[in-house]
Amino acid sequence: MFGWLKKRREAKLWPEARWTVSVDESGFRSADHKGEGRAVALTDLSGVTIATNDSGPWGADVWWLLFGADGKLVCLFPQGATGEKPVIDRLMKLPGFDFEQLTNAMCSTDNATFPVWRRSLLSP
Repeated sequence: MFGWLKKRREAKLWPEARWTVSVDESGFRSADHKGEGRAVALTDLSGVTIATNDSGPWGADVWWLLFGADGKLVCLFPQGATGEKPVIDRLMKLPGFDFEQLTNAMCSTDNATFPVWRRSLLSP
């Protein structure tokens, strides 16, 4: 009865799906549509921010930004990237992950940033 809805959920975002992202015990990796890769070791991860913009629904309007030990952006990927589910699941397991900021980001249609995690001095 709702086959069209199921197909819509299974449809990949384009061009976001041309990006790939992955996670394992050592850290996170992303590659853009040209194959240019970026990575950050889990031990070097210092922060996670979600950036939104007003280009949706035609543009990539939600981006995950991962920051390295020096506080600089080292890895990023758009919402809808191939392989995103296990990566986002792992990010949400970081101690002190801010789910309220995640919700705010997912509701945003403006140009904005939402810090969802920052390594504390107590974090391993």
